[in-house]
Amino acid sequence: MTTTEATRGLDTLKARSLIETIWKRRTHRVSRGSDVAAGEMTYKSPHPRAPLTPLEEALLIAATGCTGLSMPDRPFYDATSGAPIMAKPNVNMVGRTAGSPDNAQGTSFFLINDSGTYFLRKLPPVDGDPFDPALLLQRAEMAKVKLLDGRIDVPGGKRDFPAYLDSNRFLSNLPGTTLLFPVVDLSHQYINGMMYLLTQPAGARPTIVDDRNFYRLAGVKKWVDNGFLNKDIKLPLGTIWSMRTQIEADLLIQNVFLVAEAMGLGAWIHGSISPPVLMGDPKFIKQYGPMLGFDFVIPKWKLADLLRWQVPLPKYANLRSNAVGLRHKGEHLIKGSCPPYYDSMAEAVAAVVATKFGPDGIYSDTATFDKIYQGTYGETYLKEASVYSPDVIACTRDICTYIYETHGRFPAHVETIHAPGIWLQAHHVEQDYYDTFFQHGLTQAHRDHDHAWHGAP
Repeated sequence: MTTTEATRGLDTLKARSLIETIWKRRTHRVSRGSDVAAGEMTYKSPHPRAPLTPLEEALLIAATGCTGLSMPDRPFYDATSGAPIMAKPNVNMVGRTAGSPDNAQGTSFFLINDSGTYFLRKLPPVDGDPFDPALLLQRAEMAKVKLLDGRIDVPGGKRDFPAYLDSNRFLSNLPGTTLLFPVVDLSHQYINGMMYLLTQPAGARPTIVDDRNFYRLAGVKKWVDNGFLNKDIKLPLGTIWSMRTQIEADLLIQNVFLVAEAMGLGAWIHGSISPPVLMGDPKFIKQYGPMLGFDFVIPKWKLADLLRWQVPLPKYANLRSNAVGLRHKGEHLIKGSCPPYYDSMAEAVAAVVATKFGPDGIYSDTATFDKIYQGTYGETYLKEASVYSPDVIACTRDICTYIYETHGRFPAHVETIHAPGIWLQAHHVEQDYYDTFFQHGLTQAHRDHDHAWHGAP
């Protein structure tokens, strides 16, 4: 792609109407060079495969990453009582194209193309023009960690269930396509979110109970007895579930879809290789191999698990196998806030607190808040906004310790590393296919793409 083509493509993208892109958004599954077996509508492509250019991919990668800094625009005090309100719940201050509970930003992305399978690092935001072609390409290369030399896929090319689902196996992850898919570390925000939950005013702090252990107190008897928690407000761990952190991935993948649509690329959100197979769950390694090779833990079987988790015998303990992180060449790319990476949940909770309020924590980084606020307001925020009280931290530590010691994993009622099982495939569309069979198969953005991005007449 020449400098002129890059500039023309980016200028065309920036001129697209957001409302038109949203309104005309449609899935386009058929990538250039693909055949479709469909009876009388069978289609044979006369075109070669057409992979995305590095710049086209770089834009999609940028849409998954950090785009600037967020704003802690929240009150510090209860206007009625004057009591302090916890005003530092955020886990991060960097912003992305989609929101996140407490700005946890636990979502990481993987990328697949003809050259390999990659993990994408989350780079810090940068100053300057985010649409500068050289910067986009540079940051894309900085983000990519090559995990495999080729496209990840099932051994022998046998795309059967449970690895692939129905018709998706014929159009997903084909040569010439680029795929992005998210996974979400729920454990870090689970700890932070539990602390935030316990900052409710006196009398409104819920008693945490375990719906997978006969609704017993989840390590909080001391805190009910001393009145810190309200015994009449029961909140089951199953209801807490993921602290809503999983929503990040859904919002981000939709935004990447809209970027691809505005560029005039085909885009398709779908289920492809199922998460347990893809991540290397021990139950599927014999059939499919290690795949991405996530670290898994298998909780030690307990007799009570027969009732709590319907695991009948120790030999079936891997029914509760749980991905906790990902390492590559000795580096932790994803590291759950739980054992085996920490000796105990008390240590894991302390680590989460330190990432926020320790010497190297985000709320000790005055330079970041100087960029967020005008004048000296950043200093004012750091000085006046409340932090978690020692009781909140201690109660959270007891809850997390209970979960791990009772159920052999953390969290227990949701995955440590959550894979939504959704992939976003982006590709150049097989225009002849859509023109042959559909009345409104393509938008003007699709028809203009080759001219705008590749200099075609």
